[in-house]
Amino acid sequence: MILEKVINRIEIQSEYKDFVDKYIDNILTEFKGKIHSIYMCGSIPKGTAKPFKSDADFTIVCVNPKDIDYERLSNINDIFLKKYPVLAKIDTTICSIDDVLSKPNEWGFWVKIICVCMYGHDIGEKVPPIVISSEFILDLNRETKEEVNRIHRALSNATDNMLKTRYIKGYSKRLIRALYSLVLEDTGVWQDDISTMKNAILNYCEIDFALVEYLYDCYSDGNDVLVEEFLGVADEVYSYFENALNAMADSRTSFD
Repeated sequence: MILEKVINRIEIQSEYKDFVDKYIDNILTEFKGKIHSIYMCGSIPKGTAKPFKSDADFTIVCVNPKDIDYERLSNINDIFLKKYPVLAKIDTTICSIDDVLSKPNEWGFWVKIICVCMYGHDIGEKVPPIVISSEFILDLNRETKEEVNRIHRALSNATDNMLKTRYIKGYSKRLIRALYSLVLEDTGVWQDDISTMKNAILNYCEIDFALVEYLYDCYSDGNDVLVEEFLGVADEVYSYFENALNAMADSRTSFD
């Protein structure tokens, strides 16, 4: 079964259009000649964004990611967040053309399936069709452990309540996405709606439903969540995920 693109048509709501246009123009000016293409994913390009709750998610593809100064990029994001308070957060990911083409089940999947091209030539068109398989799921989660450990450390060390809430929501979302990847062979489609993901997990995963519902509640409203309690649940969920992924890898090896 071949994965279809999540966003087939760009439908940006009026309250976000000025931001998107000016943000892209600013990025292109700041890093002139260094950017191949710019992409978005999530609710803003889909036209389903919720003011003051939705994030702006960009991906920059370039020849060499080192050409993009992360500190300058972070400063640009901070400026635009202040100018457009309708946004909850701006996340900008950077990858190379080689990443997209040489890792079709990782960066290729991200650009081809999850994102939509906002500027430049869509390099996702050069990525071969992505077939849902255990190999794809394993490749897709190659860096999940590292990402989860990074968020875990950041949350453990956070002292600011706003940061804690942001990390809890982000951590919850990352774990729900990881669990959803386990059921791709059952659903046959990638979802970017967290509620739909949660329901699919409950239908197909043999995991304690209460753990999944807890994560979803923390993603929906990360305020007043006890960090220690959350980390305990997160560790339990990740342990389930890792065991399921290892079982998938072992099963695949036995058939090779």
